[in-house]
Amino acid sequence: MNRTLLDRITFVLHEPQNVVNVATAVRAMKNMGLHRLRLVRPAEFDPYRITGIAHRSEDLVSRVEICDSLSEAVESAGLVLGTSARPRTAQRNYGWVADWARDAVRSAETDEVAVIFGREDRGLSNDALDLCHGVLLIPTASDYSSLNLAHAVLIVAYEISRTAYAGEGLLPRGKRSERRATSRELEAAYAALEDGLAEMDFFKGRSASAVMRILRTLIGRARPDTQEAGLVRAVGYEIGHALRRARGGGTRGCGPRPEGTSGGKPEEGGGGG
Repeated sequence: MNRTLLDRITFVLHEPQNVVNVATAVRAMKNMGLHRLRLVRPAEFDPYRITGIAHRSEDLVSRVEICDSLSEAVESAGLVLGTSARPRTAQRNYGWVADWARDAVRSAETDEVAVIFGREDRGLSNDALDLCHGVLLIPTASDYSSLNLAHAVLIVAYEISRTAYAGEGLLPRGKRSERRATSRELEAAYAALEDGLAEMDFFKGRSASAVMRILRTLIGRARPDTQEAGLVRAVGYEIGHALRRARGGGTRGCGPRPEGTSGGKPEEGGGGG
């Protein structure tokens, strides 16, 4: 996990006016694994109220730094990013939040990064933005582009955290077999499925090859593992077997019962679940 990178990224709230907004910003940072916060001349700073709103945030709140000026808050940063609801007339290095998040994480490999959020009623002044190497914009879907302070903090924190943890396997994954199904295993599954569909007269009025081509595409897109391919084969086998048994006939065409099945049910854990 890229905790080290996130520990080099500091969020700076410039003159926040409402302690509730500070608390919800703290909660957003905790959610996304960010732990460094500086406040520049806050109207109010009450750790007890903040931790009462942002539960279990005592570790972050205890390390909050209070600064007298914005320049002091960012003086140690190698990359300083400001936030704005919209581009302004002044020429600046504007960029979308996702793009600057990548630069922030990349810069955090060697330097401290500071991201500045303006006060609730008027954002960052041009003088404040002059301290920034880039200005981060959060796209909105309407003309009502101004975000609540905590919402802006959450979106920026999410993009930075997502970038920092990219490729580290954080998404939960179901149980899978150790390998993908081989071509031979897939062909056996397709043959059994085609046989079962033929037994139930599924192909009447349809081209069997065309239907199977669609099913091959669908199943192939899922890149099944060995158990999943075995389950598909078992479904086809049991459809055909049940219909032939109901008609009093014998089995044909599918060969031996697929491994890992009993009465058509896959072995425990089958299907990748």
